[in-house]
Amino acid sequence: MKYSQLLGCIAVVLLCIVCYLPWSFIDEKNIIITGMSAPGTVYGKPGLMHFVLGFLLILFFIISKIWAKRCNVFIAAINLAWSVRNYILLSTCDMGECPHVKPALYLSILLCACILIMTFLPDLKKLEKNIHI
Repeated sequence: MKYSQLLGCIAVVLLCIVCYLPWSFIDEKNIIITGMSAPGTVYGKPGLMHFVLGFLLILFFIISKIWAKRCNVFIAAINLAWSVRNYILLSTCDMGECPHVKPALYLSILLCACILIMTFLPDLKKLEKNIHI
């Protein structure tokens, strides 16, 4: 696919933006949890890993070597797994306190899935030019 690498980079940037949106809300404690802030909880910064992996994903989207595309699939799979982990962690009831899940948490999973799909579709014409037999 011709624009898969560009779409993958755009999805990574959108994922970094989504990390600053509210992911869940806990009524009992009046806490809003975002990807970069979870005050009053033990969650830390669940979106920080998306920034680290996102940097590597963009770097490997730009490099037009076959090894970079293979590594990108692996990193995107880890990124999707981290997003599912965040969903499970932030949407689970804990001792009778059930958080309200916000749309940004679902959007983070959707964007990570989109990034993974874009890693499966590298521009093969550019890769064929770099292969010298």
